[in-house]
Amino acid sequence: MSIPRSLVVPSDATCRRLITTRFDHAAITMASIGDEPRGTAVLVPGFTGSKEDFLAILEPLAAAGYAVTTYDQRGQFESPDRNAPTSLDVHDPLSTLAVDLLALIDTVSPDHPVHLVGHSMGGLVARAATLTQPGRMASLTLLCSGPGALPEDQRPILEVLRAALESATLEQVWEAKVALDQSQGIETPPADIQEFLRRRFLANTPEALAAKARILTTEPDRTAELAVTTARAGVPVMVLHGADDDAWPIDDQVAMGLALGAELCTIEDAGHSPAFEQPDETAAALVDFWNRSTSQPAGEV
Repeated sequence: MSIPRSLVVPSDATCRRLITTRFDHAAITMASIGDEPRGTAVLVPGFTGSKEDFLAILEPLAAAGYAVTTYDQRGQFESPDRNAPTSLDVHDPLSTLAVDLLALIDTVSPDHPVHLVGHSMGGLVARAATLTQPGRMASLTLLCSGPGALPEDQRPILEVLRAALESATLEQVWEAKVALDQSQGIETPPADIQEFLRRRFLANTPEALAAKARILTTEPDRTAELAVTTARAGVPVMVLHGADDDAWPIDDQVAMGLALGAELCTIEDAGHSPAFEQPDETAAALVDFWNRSTSQPAGEV
C-alpha cells in the first residue's frame, strides 16, 4: 500500500471531477507553470493507491513545463464504481481500466500525445492502454511495475484478500491488515496519514478491489508485444524503480527494460513508491526523460 508522507495539495493544483465519455473520475490537475508549456502528463496510481500518491511531484513537474493529471481509477477511493454506465468487467478488469485511461487521455489532451506514467498495478493499466493506442503516447514510464503478475511468493496475500472480500466487510479487512502490520513490526504512520489510509481503503468498491487483485495474480507477461508496439510507434519507454523496491524483483524490472529497449533509472533510498519517498529525484528523472522524448508541445489541462 502506498503511504503518502503528506496530504498537502499544491496551491496551484485543482481537485476536480473529470468527466470522460466513460466515467466520472476524481482527479487532481495542475497546469504547466511558465511561458513555455512542454507537454501533458498523466499519472496512473496502483492497486490500493490513489491520486494522492503523486502529490509530492506535481509541482516540480508543472514547474518544468508539464501539465499534469492524476486520478482515482474506477472503483478506487473517490471514484466509486457504483451504478456506472460501464461497470468494471470482473473477467477482464484490465481492459476496462485501460479503456477508461484512454478516454481520460482524450479528455485532458485531445490533440496531442501524453507522457504516461503507471505506478505498480497502474503500470499494467498504462501498458494495456499503450498496446491499444500507442499513438496517444508521447512516452511510457513503468514506475515500480513489472512484466506481468506479481511473483508467486507475493500472490497468496492477494488470494486471501479476494476470498475475504466475499464474506467480510472492508472495515473487517482493514482491521485485519492493521493487526497483521503490527504483528510484523511495521511502523504505523502518523495519525492523520493513517486515518487517510483507512478512509481511502474503505472507500474502494469491494468488487473492483477484488478484480484488481485478480490482475496482479493472473496478468501474463506481455513484454515482447509491448516492445514491438512501442518500437513501431516510436514511443520511448523508461523503467523506473526504487533501489529497494520490494514488489516485482528489481532483476525482473531490469530484464523487462532491456527487452523493451527502455531507459533504466534507479532512485536511490527509495522503495516501491519513489514519487513520495524521493520526490525531487523522481520528478527530475521524469522531466529529463520527457524533455528528451518531446518533439512538440502538448495541450494544457
